[in-house]
Amino acid sequence: MDTESTYSGYSYYSSHSKKSHRQGERNRERHKSSRNKDGRGSEKSVTIQAPTGEPLLANDSARTEEVQDDNWGETTTAITGTSEHSISQEDIARISKDMEDSVGLDCKRYLGLTVAAVLGLLVFLTPIAFILLPPILWREELEPCGTICEGLFISVAFKLLILLIGTWALFFRKQRADVPRVFVFRALLLVLIFLFVVSYWLFYGVRILDSRDRNYQGIVQYAVSLVDALLFIHYLAIVLLELRQLQPMFTLQVVRSTDGESRFYSLGHLSIQRAALVVLENYYKDFTIYNPSLLTASKFRAAKHMAGLKVYNVDGPSNNATGQSRAMIAAAARRRDSSHNELYYEEADHERRVKKRRARLVVAVEEAFIHIQRLQAEEQQKAPGEVMDPREAAQAIFPSMARALQKYLRTTRQQHYHSMESILQHLAFCITNSMTPKAFLERYLSAGPTLQYDKERWLSTQWRLVSDEAVTNGLRDGMVFVLKCLDFSLVVNVKKIPFIVLSEEFVDPKSHKFVLRLQSETSV
Repeated sequence: MDTESTYSGYSYYSSHSKKSHRQGERNRERHKSSRNKDGRGSEKSVTIQAPTGEPLLANDSARTEEVQDDNWGETTTAITGTSEHSISQEDIARISKDMEDSVGLDCKRYLGLTVAAVLGLLVFLTPIAFILLPPILWREELEPCGTICEGLFISVAFKLLILLIGTWALFFRKQRADVPRVFVFRALLLVLIFLFVVSYWLFYGVRILDSRDRNYQGIVQYAVSLVDALLFIHYLAIVLLELRQLQPMFTLQVVRSTDGESRFYSLGHLSIQRAALVVLENYYKDFTIYNPSLLTASKFRAAKHMAGLKVYNVDGPSNNATGQSRAMIAAAARRRDSSHNELYYEEADHERRVKKRRARLVVAVEEAFIHIQRLQAEEQQKAPGEVMDPREAAQAIFPSMARALQKYLRTTRQQHYHSMESILQHLAFCITNSMTPKAFLERYLSAGPTLQYDKERWLSTQWRLVSDEAVTNGLRDGMVFVLKCLDFSLVVNVKKIPFIVLSEEFVDPKSHKFVLRLQSETSV
């Protein structure tokens, strides 16, 4: 009995120990497998970091923008007004820079205007003072002048009136921009006029005031000669400031640094700063508005390729950064062969989405315009109090096209250039002038020039001129200067228009005679 009980106890203990041993092995295998999984997870976490020049936030935002659902408009409002008051970091930097520079620019502008106004007042009062001072100071000693002086008075009056109108038209015009340096020719003309008037005053004081000249006719003719000389100086100003630059001498190629869009302009003899003003004036009406959102696709594509590369360290932890860099470059070279296929399909998919949403937008706008035309025909028979004005009509038909328009603008990344108020104003304008749906959609289907949009939407208002030479120098062949703003820059390359040799060749009208040649038929 004891033996059997002992054996049974031993068998129970052995079976129990085997079970516990098996459970221990299972636990160790599970723990080992979990460690292996953790090891593999830690090994996968060793990836190549993004370049330091590109912030990760921009990649995340671009990725979020790229994977956004196409049917977002089903549960969202058509157009919100939150974008009206949003301020980015670039806007804050631009506002602070404008506040810093506004004081100096205003002082310089008003100082030049004040000097020109004082000098102009001195010029116009000088001939009048030459005529009025002798009768006031020594009237009894003057010789009688008679009809000759009266005719000279009329001549001086009309010449001064002509000079006043010409000076106002040439000099006292609203400034289009603030330039870093003074206009050389205008400054030289102002100095010439000042020296001219001062020399006339010196001669008048020495030869007439000190000697109390009694020949009043000679004094009046002296004032007339001053007015004639001022008129000739005004003609010289017209030649230097206006006529000299009319003949084209140079061709300027303007290239935008971000997207490579370029235009060509022909200019005459101008300084660098005046040529820069002409380029900027044409930029706002010729170049399409700068849209930084269109440039994020290439950055997102590059970041996606970089994020897909992983480096595994099979030799253990080390600080061999050169090996990892070489591995990254080799992997990027191997994936470069297939990247063009991804680009092709991405562009094809984007074009398909744009065409699809464009078709929806065109249909929605045409249906809305047809509806407002019916309203106009029906409202003419109703009471005047029930007739809608263009603004109310625009607000009535806008909801039917709002969602399609918003989807299209977001697909083409133009939503930040068109606010709800601007769209309503444009729609009311089209209704007022009986414009077609195609005319209304032209602003949104294709990007227009900068002047087409509100000034609050412009990203380029303040520019910096960068040049290797003084900005007051004239243009020459091969010169390059750059116009920079906060977001991009315009690179201007100057080329001289070539000298053209044109020869003449005379063709006698009698030589235009022809002969009809018939070929014999061949036998078959």
